[in-house]
Amino acid sequence: MAQILDEIIKQTKEDLKKRKAEYPLEWLGRSLSFNPFVPKDVQSALRATEENPYRIIAEIKKASPSKGVIRKDFDPVRIAQQYEKGGADALSILTEPHFFQGNIEYLGMVRRYVNLPLLRKDFIVDKYQIVEALVYGADFILLIAKALSRKELKELYEYALHMGLEVLVEVHDKGDLIKAIFAGATIIGINHRNLETFEMDMSLSEKLIPLIPNGKIIVAESGINDHETVVELSKIGADAFLVGEHFMRQDDVAKAIREVKYGK
Repeated sequence: MAQILDEIIKQTKEDLKKRKAEYPLEWLGRSLSFNPFVPKDVQSALRATEENPYRIIAEIKKASPSKGVIRKDFDPVRIAQQYEKGGADALSILTEPHFFQGNIEYLGMVRRYVNLPLLRKDFIVDKYQIVEALVYGADFILLIAKALSRKELKELYEYALHMGLEVLVEVHDKGDLIKAIFAGATIIGINHRNLETFEMDMSLSEKLIPLIPNGKIIVAESGINDHETVVELSKIGADAFLVGEHFMRQDDVAKAIREVKYGK
């Protein structure tokens, strides 16, 4: 498994111990009864239709382990509002603090100001994080097949659905895809970025999409920065496109979304 992924998972588990000690799961669970957020219909937002063939999941991400700080003037709420204005179909919010400079508070902040489905993008290894995602207003969570055993993935997937959240299961190769299908994943994300080398393999969608059962929602992730790429990936079966770094580097993010989504 990728060394960087191992480091992130190790750090995530250390953080979890502290958070669980401070706010036990029972306490966190009780706060759900005061939760004003009703989970949104993620599947309808992400499944391609004739009227809206290119669904965009726009990512709010300050930094990454490979690139460092991507956006210095980082205001999650303002970025989210611009994304919505530009025609994004859903938002992905990085909540991992050490390697991506994210914060779970961003979820709650953004939830108050936009009406789009929100993805908690993090390294989820524990049911506690799923309850947290719900408390802070997420509509769906990311589960990375590479970071979990087949059994763990299935258990966390089923728990999230039980709690009323949708799940984007991210795969990087055929082995991951087999795990995702075993877990029962409806929304499958194909990440073109290799977690070990950070290199892009834009042909990965082409290799994996034919192996995915019909009826699944397919999300293409990483390396997408123009309308032509979106059109090509759509032709081979992608419904939605998760774009982060490209948007984060633009001055006018609403315009950038329109260019990627509509080509104008």
